[in-house]
Amino acid sequence: MTTNVLFVCNRNAIRSPIAAALLNHLGGGPAESAGITPGEADPLSQAVMAELDLSFPRGPRHVDTVRLGRFGLVVTLSPQAQHRMLDLARNTQVAVEYWQVADPSLADGSREQRLAAYRAVRDDLLKKLKERFQTGA
Repeated sequence: MTTNVLFVCNRNAIRSPIAAALLNHLGGGPAESAGITPGEADPLSQAVMAELDLSFPRGPRHVDTVRLGRFGLVVTLSPQAQHRMLDLARNTQVAVEYWQVADPSLADGSREQRLAAYRAVRDDLLKKLKERFQTGA
């Protein structure tokens, strides 16, 4: 049974839009993403998704603009997002799961070293998505 999935991280610029784009690509969606604080598009996350010929359909959006009742599952990708979403979903039927995923924006080094951190997060999310939703090859 397909359920609408919302991925939530801090700024909706890296982890959550990558997860949503990957799940939609794998056919396990529909999936969307949001952040708990205002964010801006992240060029490195867009670059690592372009390597897979995938892109994000829109810029970052705040979780307060999302109608939570449309989703059967919220997957949080940061401790801060987990706390916020548990609070928001408290009086709903929405299930909330936490996945520990590194924040690649904290990586230092050259552009290539930082891209490697973003690729590692993308690939980690892809693995988690395939396991959780049993989709894709």
